[in-house]
Amino acid sequence: MREVRAAEVTAAVEQLCIEACYDLPDDVLASMRAAGEREESPLGREIIDQLLENAGIARRDRVPMCQDTGITVVFAELGQEVSLVGGDFYAAINAGVRRGYDRGYLRKSVVGEPLFERKNTGDNTPAIIYTDIVPGDKLKLMVLPKGAGSENMSTVVMLTPAEGIPGIKKLVRETVDRAGANPCPPLVIGVGVGGFLDRAPLLARRALLRKTGAPHPDARVARLEREVLDEVNALGIGPQGLGGRTTALAVHIETGPTHIGSLPVAVNLQCHAARHAERVL
Repeated sequence: MREVRAAEVTAAVEQLCIEACYDLPDDVLASMRAAGEREESPLGREIIDQLLENAGIARRDRVPMCQDTGITVVFAELGQEVSLVGGDFYAAINAGVRRGYDRGYLRKSVVGEPLFERKNTGDNTPAIIYTDIVPGDKLKLMVLPKGAGSENMSTVVMLTPAEGIPGIKKLVRETVDRAGANPCPPLVIGVGVGGFLDRAPLLARRALLRKTGAPHPDARVARLEREVLDEVNALGIGPQGLGGRTTALAVHIETGPTHIGSLPVAVNLQCHAARHAERVL
């Protein structure tokens, strides 16, 4: 059994919150540069250049690349041979979020009660935490700050099995078309298929953690990702909704077992600032 101290978890989450909001991952930057080279619209190319410049300024000057630094979503893969000592796991993660958002001068966006007072908690906690128990003696932490602009345009629908792949394609197209400029394209689109009402959105969220444009290991799913991406980009929404062929950088689809009578599908949109950072303890 390997021990990991709660203080190590807090320190890692603190740093990951700052890194995710300051440093756009290299895979996202590479996808944007490639999209800029392919973009046919002069205005679209100019906007992509501006987004890349913005990301460069954030990295160089150590400032957030976007003012909406989001709710902190944390995916934790906890090895079954890890013993956490010196504190509560979830409390350690939230302490890291609290410290990271304070030290990084990141906007606090969480309200503790959603219906009436909607009072800001003042420190961006609590985080949304998903924990998986996995083999081994490591702890992997993945931090994904998720802003409201793209999240508000996301959707989950219970399709029927008869609607099948055509229904999934239609749902993604309609979701992106309805969203227009609101989620700050070019997008990364996470699609979750399967599970039940609660599982499909989690599959879609996890899809956003994949390297941008990396194909699904199942060749059939990878082909569907390419087809959906082509259909989305044919909508002509373009960078920041001002026209062009680059409405999305990538479509990532994740699937899971479901009921014989169900086809749950979630579409989780991510803006061009596809922020995420990870660390293994």
